[in-house]
Amino acid sequence: MQPTRTGAILGFALALAFLLAVGPAHAIIEGISGTNFAFSARAGTTSFPDGSTMPTWSFCQTGGDFQYPGPTLKLTAGQTVTITLKNELPPQAGNVSMVFPGHKVTATGGVGPPGHLVREAANGGGTVTYTFTVPHPGTYCYYSGTNMDVQIDMGLVGAMIVYPSTPGQAYDSADSAYDREYLFLETEMDPVIHQAMACAQAVTVDTTAFFPVYWHLNGRSAPDTMAMANADWLPAQPYNCWPQMEPGERMLMRIINMGRDTHPFHHHGNNATIIARDGRLLQSPGGTGADLAESDFTQTVACGSTQDAIFTWTGEGLGWDIYGHAPTDPTEPNEYTPDHGKPFPVTLPQEQELVFGGLYSGSPFLGAPGYLPPGEGGMNPYGGFAYMWHSHNEKEMTTNDIFPGGMMTNCIIQPPGTLPAP
Repeated sequence: MQPTRTGAILGFALALAFLLAVGPAHAIIEGISGTNFAFSARAGTTSFPDGSTMPTWSFCQTGGDFQYPGPTLKLTAGQTVTITLKNELPPQAGNVSMVFPGHKVTATGGVGPPGHLVREAANGGGTVTYTFTVPHPGTYCYYSGTNMDVQIDMGLVGAMIVYPSTPGQAYDSADSAYDREYLFLETEMDPVIHQAMACAQAVTVDTTAFFPVYWHLNGRSAPDTMAMANADWLPAQPYNCWPQMEPGERMLMRIINMGRDTHPFHHHGNNATIIARDGRLLQSPGGTGADLAESDFTQTVACGSTQDAIFTWTGEGLGWDIYGHAPTDPTEPNEYTPDHGKPFPVTLPQEQELVFGGLYSGSPFLGAPGYLPPGEGGMNPYGGFAYMWHSHNEKEMTTNDIFPGGMMTNCIIQPPGTLPAP
């Protein structure tokens, strides 16, 4: 039985309430580590909050469960990596391959005439092995290099993160230091392509008429983006996208656009500082650090590219004390002190005149939950500030024309001392 829209939202609300009740999740990007991997390109099914299911292809660990997107590879600079790919896709898929932008790859086995971009795993169980060294830390992607207009939309994509030897940095530079990191893998789907592939109509599908109506972060559409990782009602979509931080921390946003469209991803609350693109620090020749870094309120990443940005928040610019302090109260860690003791600038209406969102704590002050009528709110017990983070292409905030959905999540600024230590 397919889940109903109401059931999906109710499931999300219950899961979010449970997760917040036991403590916010630690900011660790889910993925797999090592130097030798066995992948299978397979067909499966993904599901979305509008109650729909979608025939999907993906790269999966051989012998493991189907998942979309493919496993996030977490590597260390200097490692040599070997990936063996087996083609278990249906006949209409044809051959399949893997591309690793930014890396010099040696392929053995497989098929393909000289001059092809990649060696391919032949349909019907063929294999090919890719070997490469990851010399530079950074955020990268991998995807199929075969019939990309079909195979990428069908789901043959994944993220690859290469860490430097220095913990807590994205690159070999103090400018890339961070407290928490989150992955934002942007993808979209055109159901016409997926239906055609499921019906073995590969010859007749017209990819020039590409028209997606599903948009994802890490393989999920909102509100599922904010459900717990590895949620049992999303067995094929293990990765969530639910950024959380405390005031003054540096959040590293690892953004990858694996779609055919650009997705201007907007984070309310502050600008972010772009420190790297495509796995390279924004550094001038002979410079030290990210001296070419850019500040922007929206992250627009080119198709097939990656971008790293640092986001931080203290409440600066609000014009009032976010903790509701009196002027004589002690300050909180990383508080924006020029606003210390400044009163909240408006008088809130009476409760009977308000509409309560699920993430409203009952109070405008950070870490100070207030009164809520029975059955209202309840999804923000620590009194955090929730900011909607989403694509600024408004249609991409829907799931097949149903709002809210699509490429959207919430970032929650939690009170000091709430989150596990980075």
